[in-house]
Amino acid sequence: MDDSFSTRALTRLTFGPKPGEAEVLRRTGLPRWLDEQLSPADGQDEACQRSLDACRLRIKYGAGDGWTAVEEMRPLASLTKPIDDLWPLSDGKKPFAGPERQFPRLEVTAATLIRAVHSRWQLREVLVDFWHNHFNVNAGEQAVAAALPSYDRDVIRRHALGNFREFLEAVGGSGAMLVYLNNRSSRAGSANENYARELFELHGLGRDAYLNALYNKWREVPGAQAGNPAGYIDQDVYEAARAFTGWAVEDGAGLGGEQRLPATGRFVYVESWHDNYQKRVLGREFDPFQAPMDDGKRVLSLVADHPATALHLCRKLCARLLSDDPPDSLVKAAAQVWTENRRKPDQIRRVVRAIALSREFADSQASKVKRPLELVASFARATAVDFTATNGLIGELDGSGQRLFGCPPPTGYPDRNEAWLGAAAIRRRWTLLLGLAENWWKTGPLDTGLPFPGPVTAQEATDGWQRALHGAAPDPAVTQAILIGMKLDPAATLTPGAKDGDAKLRRLAAYVAMAPRFQAR
Repeated sequence: MDDSFSTRALTRLTFGPKPGEAEVLRRTGLPRWLDEQLSPADGQDEACQRSLDACRLRIKYGAGDGWTAVEEMRPLASLTKPIDDLWPLSDGKKPFAGPERQFPRLEVTAATLIRAVHSRWQLREVLVDFWHNHFNVNAGEQAVAAALPSYDRDVIRRHALGNFREFLEAVGGSGAMLVYLNNRSSRAGSANENYARELFELHGLGRDAYLNALYNKWREVPGAQAGNPAGYIDQDVYEAARAFTGWAVEDGAGLGGEQRLPATGRFVYVESWHDNYQKRVLGREFDPFQAPMDDGKRVLSLVADHPATALHLCRKLCARLLSDDPPDSLVKAAAQVWTENRRKPDQIRRVVRAIALSREFADSQASKVKRPLELVASFARATAVDFTATNGLIGELDGSGQRLFGCPPPTGYPDRNEAWLGAAAIRRRWTLLLGLAENWWKTGPLDTGLPFPGPVTAQEATDGWQRALHGAAPDPAVTQAILIGMKLDPAATLTPGAKDGDAKLRRLAAYVAMAPRFQAR
């Protein structure tokens, strides 16, 4: 394994290498590195936990009807709280200021940034980001915001390397998803199809398996009469929606008469809301009056086991780890691993390992544009900034086009290059880099003495930052363009620790990171 492959691998399987990590990977070997990364132990991530414990976010609001004015710095206390403790924030009748209702989203956002930079278990963090986009919820809605810490902790992070069928059920029964896709209000006779449609189109089989333009009766779908349809149509969505009636949230809703559900935010199955009559989904007959929740669980199993789901999920994983249009050979090979291990508790872990050890992964070159979260984390890691998350950075990230946990449509943020390459988007990306380098948002100072222990010329500094950030030999054209742009004589001396030297060295780091080689992974 050469140094260039080590760097390429780390830019995809982590949020970017820290100084010296490419050399460690080269010595260790990718298989052994993967075995360690794919078996994370939270108790062995002390440095990251210290950063989480030390983080403080500012909250400020004036007095209102039922609350006093607040201005303080708070720890990320919601990360470990059960949903019951946060659910009162979802009740519009209770006296909470708007910033209080949205504070859990800020806490999870800050934790996401800190983990992306500091976590020892980088591959898990990459996959947590992937799954949050795949199973997207919008915490702009106050009930989703209240449920977000639990969704991140107990659903996404817990199952990110596990079994997909178990993952689907955890998502489908989560307060965040039940609220976001309106299934908590789904009743017999008025089934809400939002969740069922996204289960087929986004979470499972994928849009390519939607065959309603070709067939509008289930019997016409190839393979359906044998119980193995090639894809799904609207009839499947409608019937699946009926299967999930009664999957709800303890949100205080009335049950009839004087009875009401508790208001805890936890999952509840309400038998009287369930449509118990016969159904047909993906060519399979569902007998009436099944055991509680069996209809919905059977739909989840059919979706999880469908060949289209294997292809859809493996294509998305390959697109995340390789390129916008990954080789079909790799997608099919990964789908085979997916299918062969669909009953294994570590199904996802095995698929990711197979992708990372494939010839296609080894042969591919950097072609994916980093999204803003990746850009921030990779710069902080490459420059060894003692990073923390702050309100200012979160606000700037929100404005960059990637408001974490605030993407309105269920698709999540796009994972294709063209979505992040508009002129306005590029300008916001450059602002993020310059702000981090110059510590605009108090995220942590960049110590110029780490890469440069003594005085250097402007050219040596620019070349040195390219080696550090690009993981490759310096490009003379990049060096020349930056020095001309900064009006720096290549021979000018820059001294780390001196005010002017630090200012120029930090700005040089930002400009080197604006070059295409750092923007891609």
